[in-house]
Parts: sequence; C-alpha cells; structure tokens
Amino acid sequence: MSALELPALATGATWSVCVRDASNGTVLARHRADEVQRTASVGKLFLLVEVARRLEDGTLPHDEPLTWHDDETVEDSGLWYRLATRTLPVADLGVLVGAVSDNLATNVLVRHVGLDAVAALTRELGYTESGLLDRVRDHRGPDDPPTLSRGNATELSDLMVRLERGRVVSPGVSSQVLAWLGANTDLSMVASAFGLDPLAHDLVDRGYRLVDKTGTISTARIDVGVVEGPRRAVAWAALAEWPADTDPRDDVLASMHGLGRLLRAHVD
Repeated sequence: MSALELPALATGATWSVCVRDASNGTVLARHRADEVQRTASVGKLFLLVEVARRLEDGTLPHDEPLTWHDDETVEDSGLWYRLATRTLPVADLGVLVGAVSDNLATNVLVRHVGLDAVAALTRELGYTESGLLDRVRDHRGPDDPPTLSRGNATELSDLMVRLERGRVVSPGVSSQVLAWLGANTDLSMVASAFGLDPLAHDLVDRGYRLVDKTGTISTARIDVGVVEGPRRAVAWAALAEWPADTDPRDDVLASMHGLGRLLRAHVD
C-alpha cells in the first residue's frame, strides 16, 4: 500500500502526526511522530483501558456505585457536575468519559483505580512516552505534574490500531473501550471531514465507522482515532501545540480537517 502525503500543517504550531493502516499497523504517513507533547484529555484513554480491564476480570463490578467528593469537581469538560445525582455506577462513568471527556468522572475513576495502576498498565502495553500523569485540576501547583497527560503520535496511533484489532489487553477490553469512544461528541478536529452526526455515530453512517478521542486545552488540540470505510481502515494520531502568547487554533483546526479529508479519500 502506497504511503500518504500529509496536507500542509499550520506553521504556528508544533505537530506530531502518524497515520497507520489499521489492519496491520503499517505507517502510511508521519511528521515528527516521536515528538512528545501535551495530550490533554487523550491520556484518559489509558484510564479507560484499566477500568475496562477490571470490569472484564471482575475486580470492578459494572454496577458498583461511585460518589464524587467535593474536592474532585472540575466545572469544565463534562456533564456529571451539572447533574442532580452525586452517585453513578462505574460503567456509566466510562460512558461519560468516552462521550464528553467528563473531568469529574475521570477524577472519581482515578481515585478508585489509582494512577499507579494506570501507569503500570501503560508500561505493560509497551508505551513509555505516553500516559496519564495526574487527575484533572483547575490549578496546578509546583508539586503537581505539569500537565494532565503526554504522548506522541507514534504510540497513540499504535494504541488505536491495537484497540481496533482487539489487542489491548484482550478483545473484550478493546471492544469496551471502543464502545465508550463511540459515544464521543467532539468531532471538531480530524473527524470533522466525515460529516457524521456528532451525537449519534457509533454505528456505520455514510459507509464509515469512526471512533476517536480528542483533547483540548488553550494551547493544544489533539485527536486520535480509527475509521473504517468502504475499502480500508486507518488509524491516526494528530497532536498540535503552540505557545501561550499565540492563538493559531483556526489554522490548526483547518489542518486537522485537511488531514481528515485525506483519510476519507483513502478509506473510500
């Protein structure tokens, strides 16, 4: 299969990009793919894998009720802090993280399974440059990790290939994580090129089956995912980061849309 030529990437940002054939992991295109950058909420993927692993082996019941603590609230990404209930079953927290990158649900799951366990599983999967570093915080002090998560396109695109092929821990764990990601409502980046319903695209639509996880902070946009089309399937990881005193996000999003158009043409 011939390699792909990436579209022009916005010059106001530092990029790490990798596109792979989802059937075998072959790299089709890359740009500074080993560059480690902040990945914002994309690091929550590793938390979801650990939660799914425990659900499968029975050490964490699907219906175990979890209640959030006052010091875990982060009124930003998510829905749970807007709801009347403070208690939800653990499986529903996975849905919230997958669908709206829920920060409160993330913090409760981090408390319940532990960052050390998430880090250990990440290492077991073979990833040394990517991972979830902390819980979500409104403010980071000098004793806190400098960012929520980090990673590079090489490892994150590989993770998406392995999820698609059922090779992250087990087929059941991979399937559960993909099911949570199938509810993702943020199709503003690479996925924007496919024209799918952002609120209902977990089934095949227009001939595409797409799942992804995005990350957003004021100085970065990240999108990792996998899409299966009529002819083939590809996985991608696109990371963009820029200095705090600039704001090239319009150009960054345009570049990500361009990457999505390339992927759409390829899987067609």
